[in-house]
Amino acid sequence: MDYIKHLFLSRFKTFALVSVSMLFSIILLMIRMKLTHSFFYLFLVWNLFLAAIPFVITTYLVSVPKLNKFVLVLWFSVWLLFLPNAPYIVTDLLHLKISTTHLLWLDILVIISFALNGLVLFYLSISDMKTILQTFIIKKKVNYIITITIFLSGFGIYLGRFLRYNSWEILSNPKYLFVDVINITIKPFAHQEAWLFTILFGIFLSVGYWVFKQVYNNQID
Repeated sequence: MDYIKHLFLSRFKTFALVSVSMLFSIILLMIRMKLTHSFFYLFLVWNLFLAAIPFVITTYLVSVPKLNKFVLVLWFSVWLLFLPNAPYIVTDLLHLKISTTHLLWLDILVIISFALNGLVLFYLSISDMKTILQTFIIKKKVNYIITITIFLSGFGIYLGRFLRYNSWEILSNPKYLFVDVINITIKPFAHQEAWLFTILFGIFLSVGYWVFKQVYNNQID
C-alpha cells in the first residue's frame, strides 16, 4: 500500500496534467454541444475512456513490487489488445468530412483535443511498459518489442476504423477477425491500403514516440 502511495505521489504531476487536459477536452465538447444542439461527438468521451485503459494497466503493473513473468504475459496481452484504442482517436478526424455546422473550426478543436489526449496516454503507457519489460528482458530486445508493438497498434487501428472491429471481438467474434487478419497478412497486394495505413501510421506513431521520449526524459532529468 505504501508503494502505491509513493507511486501516486511521484506521478502526481503527470496524473494532474493528464486529468486537466482530458477535462479541457470534455469542456470543449460540452461547449460544442451547447452551441450546435448536437450530441454527435459524444462518442469521443467513450473513445477517451478506452484510450485510458492501457495507461491504467501499465500504471497498475508499475505499482506491483514483484511482478511474476506469467502474470506479465497475461497483462501484456490484454494491454496490447486495448492499446490501439489510444491513438485510434486521431482517425476520428475523418468525421469532419460530414460536419454540417458552421462551427467547423470548433469541431476541429474538439477532435484534435481528444486525439492529443489519446496520443499522450498511448506514449505514457508505452513508456511504462518499456520500463516494466526491461526488468525481465535486455534493453535491445525490449526496443524491438516496443517498435513492433507500435506498428501492431497501427494495424489494430486499421482493423477498428475500416473493418469496424472492436478490441473485445477477439473473444466475441474471433473467427471473422482471424480470417481477415490472415488474409491481409498472406495477401499483401490484395490489401495494399491495409499495409500502407499500417506502415505510415506506425511511422507516425514512432516519430511521435521519439519526440515524446526526448521531451519526457528531459523533464524527468
